[in-house]
Amino acid sequence: MTLTLKNTRFVAKAILSEGQRPRELSRTMPPHPLSYMELPYDPEYTLYNSRLTPEKLDTATDDEMYWAVRTNVIFRHTGELPIEISGPDAEKLLNKVFTRNVSKLKPGRCSYQFACYHDGGMITDGVLLRLEQNKFWMAQADGDLFSWYKAHAEDLDVKITDPNVWISQVQGPRSLDLLKEVIDNPLPDPFRYFDCAEMSIANQTCWISRSGFTNELGWEIYLLPDTDIAAIGNHIMEVGKKFDILLTGTPVFRARRIEAGLLNAGSDFGENTTPFEAGLGNFVEFDDRNFIGRKALEASDKKCRTWGMRVNNGVAQLGKNILLDDKIVGHVCSSGYSPYQECGVCIVRMDDAVNGPGTKVKVKCIDGSLQDAELCRLPMYDEERLIPRGKLIDIPTKPISSK
Repeated sequence: MTLTLKNTRFVAKAILSEGQRPRELSRTMPPHPLSYMELPYDPEYTLYNSRLTPEKLDTATDDEMYWAVRTNVIFRHTGELPIEISGPDAEKLLNKVFTRNVSKLKPGRCSYQFACYHDGGMITDGVLLRLEQNKFWMAQADGDLFSWYKAHAEDLDVKITDPNVWISQVQGPRSLDLLKEVIDNPLPDPFRYFDCAEMSIANQTCWISRSGFTNELGWEIYLLPDTDIAAIGNHIMEVGKKFDILLTGTPVFRARRIEAGLLNAGSDFGENTTPFEAGLGNFVEFDDRNFIGRKALEASDKKCRTWGMRVNNGVAQLGKNILLDDKIVGHVCSSGYSPYQECGVCIVRMDDAVNGPGTKVKVKCIDGSLQDAELCRLPMYDEERLIPRGKLIDIPTKPISSK
């Protein structure tokens, strides 16, 4: 086979470097402080926020990782980037940058947020934590918000800093049981979905939020500098043995987050996509704030063009590969295989909003074939997102067709 860019993938590999001279450019892709856990499993890394995150691990197959997060508990080290915004005018800056009103957010709570350019195109998204009245962390997806904050902070009494905080995720239906066993003190009561609190694990301070990127029950741990991060990670893994915890890479959430309609910045939306086109119009609040992009969004088309898609006998190829009556009508943004639904699953963006759920199309697949597919709503199931809230205990043991 002739190597081309189409059939070549690029990854970062860990290489032992004892005794070598320092390489200054290595700081452009720093590893997670718990990455040592991944090294025995032939990891392949990708860059996310200029941080390394495991694209592949030999701890399990992609399908086994999927079932682990749906039925048990997983541990994953992410490339999410928390940026700290603090000071008397922190709330004012964030209300200028984000489309949702930050003033409603109380200390100890999180909210989903995204920022737009002046023309309404989206920059990136993430989870905003309000640690104190005038102190926030925005744990962002891939993209650059740091410069955006700086550019719009003129004349405001606010500090924008990188707190050197790293995030790991514990997800799955047994995740909260594990949390209760690993923390040094009782769990805060209540500790609701999208709550956050300072806690202690292995006598080390950390922050924990009831959030994640799988739409399963779960929590994320914010690992602080000047603490023994390895002590925290090792304690989670040691206690996790009784839960059969699985260390995973990004494949654990690929199909699951597609099924759940959790969009990925850069692939499912970007600078040429408005929140309405992305199906995120509910997170745009036209209140008394003059946030960036408001004027353009008020004048924009409010129709959604982003949907799910099920592929009967294949996994869709990314790109402009959706056909209707032999004409290209849409773009495959994200694609994977769902062991639960036993079909290919996608997030797609259609050229025309008239093509929505129920539309039957053809799609080009990774094996070169053309397969039948049908557009659907997102999430593909658990439409009210009850699972991550702990209000629906849904632990599937077999594919949906076998129920």
